[in-house]
Amino acid sequence: MSTTSFRRIVALIPFVALAACGSNGGDPARQYGSDPYLPDPQEYLLPPMSIPKAIGWKVGEMPAAFPGLKVEALATGLEHPRTLYTLPNGDILVVESNSPGTEPFRPKDFIAGNVKARAGAGAKGANRISLLRTADGDGKPALRSVFIDHLHSPYGITLVGDTLYVANTDAILAFNYVPGMTQVTSPGIKLADLPAGPIDHHWTKSMAASADGSKLYVGVGSNSNITENGMAVEEGRAAIYEVDRLTGAKRIFASGTRNPTSLAFEPQTHQLFAVVNERDEIGPDLVPDYLTSIREGGFYGWPYSYWGSHVDVRVHPQRPDLVAAAIKPDYGLSSHVAPLGLLFSEGQHLSPEFANGAFVGEHGSWDRSPLNGYQVIFVPFVNGRATGKPVTVVAGFLSEDKETVHGRPVGLALDQSGALLVADDVGNTVWRVSATQPGT
Repeated sequence: MSTTSFRRIVALIPFVALAACGSNGGDPARQYGSDPYLPDPQEYLLPPMSIPKAIGWKVGEMPAAFPGLKVEALATGLEHPRTLYTLPNGDILVVESNSPGTEPFRPKDFIAGNVKARAGAGAKGANRISLLRTADGDGKPALRSVFIDHLHSPYGITLVGDTLYVANTDAILAFNYVPGMTQVTSPGIKLADLPAGPIDHHWTKSMAASADGSKLYVGVGSNSNITENGMAVEEGRAAIYEVDRLTGAKRIFASGTRNPTSLAFEPQTHQLFAVVNERDEIGPDLVPDYLTSIREGGFYGWPYSYWGSHVDVRVHPQRPDLVAAAIKPDYGLSSHVAPLGLLFSEGQHLSPEFANGAFVGEHGSWDRSPLNGYQVIFVPFVNGRATGKPVTVVAGFLSEDKETVHGRPVGLALDQSGALLVADDVGNTVWRVSATQPGT
């Protein structure tokens, strides 16, 4: 593409942002739960966008928390922290990462890149995992070290026995782990390749281990919004893989999940759950992102349909057989919240309000006006199923006028004391959320 063409595309960005003003979304509360409001899809010459400018946090500024909770900075000055993982000895691993960077495939990719840069999502990731060690569980880091360096857009991470597994964008690596170690010096051993390639549109590879440790489950996102890059590049994408931990053999466990960004097992039923980022560009209230249980062999709609049998007419050729089999997600999170973190509460730690359910880190998106997400919510569970209205746990990442954004929440974890940890990839901070009066 010529320099002149590129400048013309970039010049369109402010006008694309203004286009959002004429197509505002409704009340997000109408799209929570098992039966979300689904308006008719819309068509646009240019999709509506609302792009807050990333400004970070000033000294003394921090997010706001649910009454009875407080927020502190556990670590600052990180490089695009995305995923958190607490080791059995209490050490906290922070995955600092971002997209490996791919060549723009179409003019829209230039616009999307500039949109992401303005909102803080284009920052360079460190391609490493850092370790934080607190003193006596007080939430104050006594040690910080580079745990594993020179990774390739890492994201998912899990420990099984004495082996730490890291999901790079293109492969799962296995590292020997010794409790108390502060740095891994031995090279990782490849367990299995993962779909990547020169486009690698959704680069994150989420990961969780089964209760018995025999299987790893890996989320792989699509290579486009809605197949505009062609079906060939979607082979093996938009799926959740099951990987045998001993042999590396893998198979598609479930499909049709456009971008399954975080996986976790519900502690009572041991059922696998995922949060999924749905498609864009058919309206501010389409399509709701969702939290759902994942059935073996299940198909969840992408790209042919959404929320069960609602056909996406942009896809050619159609597959009515797959649409007929598409599973409705369990719980709508409302549209364009971009959920990137999923964590089950595992009992009462912060407040009785959060004793049984799932925390969701909503990164926030740009394909809606007014903006949606930019918070951490809690979805109550009853008998292993998501039910009821969500509760906002951590907010204040987005300014009141929604013109600027201090931070964007991503991955979540619990520390040994039960405090909630939140990775903020725009604020380059890990926040610690705890009860103002522990034990109440």
